[in-house]
Amino acid sequence: MQIKNNQLYIGGVSADQIAQQFGTPVYVYDVGQIRSIISDMKEAFDAEKLNYQISYASKAFSTVAIYDVLKHEIIHCDAVSGGEIATIAKAGFPMKNVSFNGNNKSADELMMAIDYKIGTIIVDNFHELDLLNEILSERKISQNVLMRISPGISAHTHKFISTGQQDSKFGFDLASGQAKKAFDKIQASEYLNLLGLHAHIGSQIFESSGYSKLVDLLIKTASKWHFQAEIIDVGGGFGIKYTDADDPIPNAEFIHLICQTAKASSRKYHAKLPEIWVEPGRSIVGPAGYSLYTIGGRKDIPGIRSYLSVDGGMGDNIRPALYQAEYKAVLVDQVDLPSEQVVRIAGKYCESGDVLIQKQELPKTYPGDLLAVLATGAYGYSMASNYNRNPRPAVVFAEKGKAKLVVKRETYEDITHLDLNYEVEND
Repeated sequence: MQIKNNQLYIGGVSADQIAQQFGTPVYVYDVGQIRSIISDMKEAFDAEKLNYQISYASKAFSTVAIYDVLKHEIIHCDAVSGGEIATIAKAGFPMKNVSFNGNNKSADELMMAIDYKIGTIIVDNFHELDLLNEILSERKISQNVLMRISPGISAHTHKFISTGQQDSKFGFDLASGQAKKAFDKIQASEYLNLLGLHAHIGSQIFESSGYSKLVDLLIKTASKWHFQAEIIDVGGGFGIKYTDADDPIPNAEFIHLICQTAKASSRKYHAKLPEIWVEPGRSIVGPAGYSLYTIGGRKDIPGIRSYLSVDGGMGDNIRPALYQAEYKAVLVDQVDLPSEQVVRIAGKYCESGDVLIQKQELPKTYPGDLLAVLATGAYGYSMASNYNRNPRPAVVFAEKGKAKLVVKRETYEDITHLDLNYEVEND
């Protein structure tokens, strides 16, 4: 966060100027910060002197513009739907550097991935395994794959974003022997080229022990199956700072731990050191994103609390309502001024649960003031909706003192353009 004379600047542009130019609510990204985060991750990997890939998890934020940036930074990306694949392709991103993940890929999506010559498909279940094998056999072509394992390792995070436990919809269960059956089936196929093993233990993780356990388990499993894995993909989930109470581990520390564990486990199990993949999404774009709102109405309930309402809410950031995610906000032109009140930041949507921040300290506010919610770069735009038929906000990229519109604000016409009339017949 850049502050000059109590003013919030994003990518060298004042937040007030961005709001005046593009309106509110609006998502704003500091592109230089995204580049810096990726650079720091690469530096940590390079120091470990092993082969690696940083594969951006598209689900965090997927637009043509972000893939333009990632293409320039020369990293991989991970898609989980046909829509994400189409967006990646529209950006001209090299499809050989794309992996396709997800627990219920359709036949059309798999064929789309194959048609686009996606580098790696991450196989998640037996239905998908059979479906993919059938498509490939009909075309008489092969496909590189990773096999997703449900490792039975729980991350210390919200249950809605924990994915590594045995009771999960994702991956082949290791403990029951399901994963070994899938491995044998893949190895028996002449069209599936298994490169390695994949697992993901959750999101917004603040402790490192789960990653060391996961790396060791994947290398141990490959060794037990007498399989020389070329790739071990440990997913993402690195936590970020949303509020002053958060104390996340630096991305570099996670990376060093993962790499050092991989080296030690490879020696322990007499295996060749595999290429290490990570799939950060939130930790790349989350801290670089801001949501700008205009403050509207106020409601004071004596002895209880005060509400400040803004011109957005759960339609552009569902996370607080969905799993009690917490954020911090500032007034864009009074960032460093002392607080005079504690308020609840409420959205404009017709739900009592439409609350962005439960308790926020702020200086004195007036209708028309601009509020910035910090660290909203991940899952805000991705999970946005047209609830109450509200248009989704615009997206702006700011870098080196310039702000550029990269996603247009929706209009009412955009919302209704797929609707068809229905003529009611008279009795």
